[in-house]
Amino acid sequence: MLYDLPNATSGIDTIVVQIVNIVPSIIPLFLAFIYFTILLGGSSIQKARTGSSDFPMWSVIGSMVTLMVALIMSTITGIIQLDYLVIVVVVTIFSGVWLFLDKRQSEV
Repeated sequence: MLYDLPNATSGIDTIVVQIVNIVPSIIPLFLAFIYFTILLGGSSIQKARTGSSDFPMWSVIGSMVTLMVALIMSTITGIIQLDYLVIVVVVTIFSGVWLFLDKRQSEV
């Protein structure tokens, strides 16, 4: 038999783990999609409303949401690798440092 039928009797967790085993780049691409959607979408909406956008703030919001999604993924063995989780934590820390060290013209 060339094709194994998918088995969904044990829940969606095993299906996601099988997908990650077949396409290992899906998780980092999914996390990058979440981050950049929030960063670019939020900053463009803010720029349309106020005339300027606060990239460090939207970077922190995007990285925090991405961190929460990555932490949820880490509860199931085999979905996210430790390397990707460490990268998400480092990006979150750096975006927080960027926010706290940023001085906008309105704050000076």
